[in-house]
Amino acid sequence: MSDRTTDPVPRRLTEWEQRTEVPLFAASLLFLLGYAVRVLSPHGSEPWRDIALALVAATWSAFVVDYGVRLRLSGQGRRFARTHWLDTLVLLLPLLRPLRVVRVYSAVQKRREQPRLSLYARVIVYAGLTSVLLGFSAALAVYQQEHGAPGASIRTFGDAVWWACATLTTVGYGDAVPVTPVGRLIAALLMACGLALLGAVTGSFSSWLLQVFSREDEKGPPASG
Repeated sequence: MSDRTTDPVPRRLTEWEQRTEVPLFAASLLFLLGYAVRVLSPHGSEPWRDIALALVAATWSAFVVDYGVRLRLSGQGRRFARTHWLDTLVLLLPLLRPLRVVRVYSAVQKRREQPRLSLYARVIVYAGLTSVLLGFSAALAVYQQEHGAPGASIRTFGDAVWWACATLTTVGYGDAVPVTPVGRLIAALLMACGLALLGAVTGSFSSWLLQVFSREDEKGPPASG
């Protein structure tokens, strides 16, 4: 009897993920839009705040349904949460859904059967798109927590965007810092993501340079006339 942990991914699960990855990415953008309207619109600006809340609830419900379907199709039971820890984390914290961008790209390529980008281009595109979406999400979340807190230095959404840029790039000027516990937790997560994305881009660029120089070395010096 074979060990279930070594079984390949069920075909039905693979097909489901390929069909739903792009629509769910669109749903994640709608979730982000609804959350942004909810956070940035002033109190009393109805019915926009209610519409935004309904949009957030509807898209998150779609994420829950997708997670439940994939849990059942996987046949892994409780082990699914451990083997698909990123999916579980994204379900609990939907603002982290930009981290799944690379799976969206893979689903599109398999569906259209178009030539893939080079590895270096894929890493840079993934890191760039993830940084923008993740930075915007973090700025919204921190602004929601900080702008009304006593002694806060992040008072406007512009302050939050500046803070997110400084944190993602690991610059950390220190002129705008979270003071609430939730804000600092968001900052810690964004720091970790920023280091990972920066390391991915730097490593990919360095590897590309090494490959270019290696090719030049293999060509050897030009022959003398």
